[in-house]
Amino acid sequence: HVLALLPSYLERSGSSLVYMAEHFIQQSKSAYSGFYLHNYQELIHTLQELHQQRAKVLLLGVTFGLLDLIEKAEEIPNLTQLIVMETGGMKGRRKELLREEVHELLCKAFGVESIHSEYGMTELLSQGYSTGEGIFTPGRTMKVLLRDVNDPFCIYPTQTSKRGGINVIDLGNVDSCCFIETKDLGAYETSGRFSVLGRFDNSDVRGCNLMIA
Repeated sequence: HVLALLPSYLERSGSSLVYMAEHFIQQSKSAYSGFYLHNYQELIHTLQELHQQRAKVLLLGVTFGLLDLIEKAEEIPNLTQLIVMETGGMKGRRKELLREEVHELLCKAFGVESIHSEYGMTELLSQGYSTGEGIFTPGRTMKVLLRDVNDPFCIYPTQTSKRGGINVIDLGNVDSCCFIETKDLGAYETSGRFSVLGRFDNSDVRGCNLMIA
C-alpha cells in the first residue's frame, strides 16, 4: 500500500515526484493507496486500518510534511511492516535540520529502526535511494562526484575523506543536461555510494514545487 504525503507538490501542477508516486500507487492496485495533502487525521486513520491488517505500507513523504504529521497527529500506530521514505527537504516551510535529527524524530514517532530516503531533483531523471543512515546508492544511469567548495574545477578522488559539493552525471537525461552542479554538500562512502550532509550556506531553496515556468 503506497501512501504519498506530498502537500506542496500536490498544490502545483507538473511535479515529477507526483508523477512517480502516482505510478507506484497504480502499480500497488490497492484501494488504500493514494495522495494526502493536509488531511493528516485521514492518513492516520488509514494507517490504523492497515496496522490491524498487518499490511506492508510505504509512506512516501516530503520531509516537512512528515514532521507536520507527527506533530499534529494524536497517535501514530506502529506498523510492523512500515517503510517511511522522506524525499526533499523543508522547502522553506520549516527550519532546516540535520538529516540525523530528522531521522531520529521520525524513527521515534513511527516506531521504525531506520528512515529510507530518496535523493533526486526536478532536473534529473535518475535518483539515489537510501535504506537508512543517509547513505545513498545511485541508480545505474547516475554517478555522483565531489568538488572542492572553493574551486569548482577541483574534483576529489573517490578515496578521499573530504566533504565537497555534489556534482551529478545523469545519463538518463539524454534529451536535456546530463551534468548538474548542485548546492548540496556530500561525502563519498564505500562501493560507489554517497551521503548528503546538507546545503551550502546561503544557497537558494530548491525543489520542483518551487520552480516557476
